[in-house]
Amino acid sequence: MKKICILFLLLLFCFCNIFVAAATKGTTELVILHTNDHHGHPLKFYDNSAPDQGGLPTRASLVESIKNQYSNVLVLDAGDFNTGRPESNFFKAQPDIEGYNFIGYDAVTLGNHEFDNTLEILQQQIQSAKFPILSANVKTKDGAYVGQPYIIKKFKGFKVAIFGLTTKEAELVASPQNIKDLIFEDEITVAKKLVPELKKKADIVIALVHLGVYNDEEQGSKRLAKYVPGIDLIVDGHSHTKLDAPIVINQTPIVQAYQWGLYLGKGIFTIKNKRIIDFKWELLPVNVKASVTKDDGTKELKYLTQEIPENQELLGLLSKYNDQVESELAKAIGHAEATFPNARVRYEETALGDLVADSMLWYTKNLNVDFAIQNGGGIRTDLPAGTITKKNIYEILPFDNSIAVVTLKGNQVQALFDFIATIPQGKGAFPQVSEGVSFTINYEANRCENILINGAPIDPDKIYKIATNSFMASGGDGYQAFTNALDYYDTSVFQRDAFIEYIIHLNTVLKPEVKGRITIIGTKIANYFKVLFKLAA
Repeated sequence: MKKICILFLLLLFCFCNIFVAAATKGTTELVILHTNDHHGHPLKFYDNSAPDQGGLPTRASLVESIKNQYSNVLVLDAGDFNTGRPESNFFKAQPDIEGYNFIGYDAVTLGNHEFDNTLEILQQQIQSAKFPILSANVKTKDGAYVGQPYIIKKFKGFKVAIFGLTTKEAELVASPQNIKDLIFEDEITVAKKLVPELKKKADIVIALVHLGVYNDEEQGSKRLAKYVPGIDLIVDGHSHTKLDAPIVINQTPIVQAYQWGLYLGKGIFTIKNKRIIDFKWELLPVNVKASVTKDDGTKELKYLTQEIPENQELLGLLSKYNDQVESELAKAIGHAEATFPNARVRYEETALGDLVADSMLWYTKNLNVDFAIQNGGGIRTDLPAGTITKKNIYEILPFDNSIAVVTLKGNQVQALFDFIATIPQGKGAFPQVSEGVSFTINYEANRCENILINGAPIDPDKIYKIATNSFMASGGDGYQAFTNALDYYDTSVFQRDAFIEYIIHLNTVLKPEVKGRITIIGTKIANYFKVLFKLAA
């Protein structure tokens, strides 16, 4: 009897192996590696109190190791490769494009920050890229696509269609001068027409989009998944969201990989008979570090995973850009007694916001300016304690905005503050202001109150001069009140250069202090940032 049982178990084991082999026979895998919101971070950098994180040479090594493990790999980016660190900004993202070329990206979607530069520069970037830059909903006024609407990638046994979409919000948040000759079509309208066509041409359809993850299913990539069936995967960007797992809506998974190349998303489709039968996804840290407590109670920085070596060939190619800017940007211009943080510039008045706005007012002092205003979203990082270098300022103000002076009548100034009252906390449009103005944002009453300009209420018939950055002056971030100005003067001086001169003028010692220019009653938090703070590490 014992021999019969053993024989039965052996036969059962063999049968199970045969069954599993039959079930998996004919399957193949497709690996999707993806990034988003790279924002000009070509070399490893300091983030969250930790040095030497991210960087394209490290990303290249990680991608190469994965390509060595799998036959079918796609490398994708969901947009915003422009505007970040000086070694990128000085060269209009050329080092980033070279790095993407080296890594072998298959496609990149247009993000709204691809329009921080002129259309001519964007076209030069497209020409430099050895990968297609996609967007099916951005066209010139004569109907030509700025990039490509989609591509078809052929693999052994199946085809993959990848189409791009750019947030229509770019009409509001991109530089008006740079997009004045462009049309941003509704993302859903375009996708509803395009996806059925792609389903006829390919077995798998991937949407590579720059739309954002929000609480509301009527916004961003959730809206796309809800209203456009047939998409097998949405690779998203724009909201800088760090997801722990895919969001699945209408059977379509949505993935996003935080920001700045700190993580690489890795999704694996299992495919049988040209149909997807499984999808697994994870985030891979790119030399991300965290503070851990040792046994003796002290803390140290440790990699979340094993340290990834940099690709030395790519490091050599990119280091030349850094070398060219370092000598100039390393020059000391001042000293900060403590850190001026930027974490709250989209929520409330901050010492850093006051400093930036005051620099514009100071620079335009001979133009009889009443006050200056800065959008919080234009301030991108902290001013650290200690020696202040030019590089610090380029990182704080990475956009190529000049200082402009707009002339408004009192009733137009009132309209400006009426708009400010509608801006949710967390949006880039949230204001930071200089001396010369104070007010209360009453979110409970949906209005600005107690507005004083140089100590007096707004006179509807008086003429006021306001300094701001060229982005806002042309209506960026919704500041339409500036577009109807009685007069407009662009100083042609970059905002960051004026900021550098201002710090030198302050005699090098700076103490962070909030001046009490903006009082807030109640709260009004943007959905975008509710999601970001919930999901981000």
